Amino acid sequence: MLTLIPTPIGNLEDITLRALRILRESDLIACEDTRTSRILLDKYEIHTKLVSFHLHNENLKVESLLQELRSGKNICVISDAGTPGISDPGWILLKRAIEENLEVDVLPGASALIPGILLSGLSPQPFVFLGFPPEKNSERVRLFESVKALEITLCFYISPHKAEKQISEMREIFGERSCALVREISKLHQESIRGNFADILSRLAEGLKGEFVLVVEGCENSSDDSWQSEAEDLLRDGESVKNIAELLSGKFGVKKNLVKKFLLQK
Repeated sequence: MLTLIPTPIGNLEDITLRALRILRESDLIACEDTRTSRILLDKYEIHTKLVSFHLHNENLKVESLLQELRSGKNICVISDAGTPGISDPGWILLKRAIEENLEVDVLPGASALIPGILLSGLSPQPFVFLGFPPEKNSERVRLFESVKALEITLCFYISPHKAEKQISEMREIFGERSCALVREISKLHQESIRGNFADILSRLAEGLKGEFVLVVEGCENSSDDSWQSEAEDLLRDGESVKNIAELLSGKFGVKKNLVKKFLLQK
């Protein structure tokens, strides 16, 4: 059986009892860096054999791991931190195992994605997760252009040494928006930097380090303006701007700030 197991993204206590049991009972653990994984396993006195399985050798190791699975071995896949298969090795092996009708499982557990979205203070639903932006400039610009009109929350993983350039590109394509940079989740120096792109870029200029989750507010240019006439009617009836925004946000799914902006221009 193949099992993908999330590992802590910071605090080593962020792992489930079930995950620890399966790691102990498995025949083999495929991991990104044996030195990093050994720290976690030693803490919990787990002595299962480790094998290197990272982005640079993933395709080479898949066949040998599949052969072990076919022979009835129980194999776990872990990454250095978080859930394997999401911006980390594991997906190719999982896909191949599913195609061969081998038994597979994925455990719930640590991930930077959900804490990052919630700590941003922006709307947690709906959202779209876009992983790390592409390395190539043309592909990255194409991605940003394709999502700039979405009215849902956007979530990215950002490498610290690329953050300033990529967020500047977003600002140019998206325009100024509310966003949050959540860094070092579950670690000693965890921080949530909230504001707009300009605020985030100002802090990045100070030399921020760590693992980054960037959460960006969706586009406010709603194509459905059916709420506007009702907003005007309520305003004429003496209803407050705040109450109108809350009412229409719930009824039409339009952002409160967009309703307020519309009414304050009247």
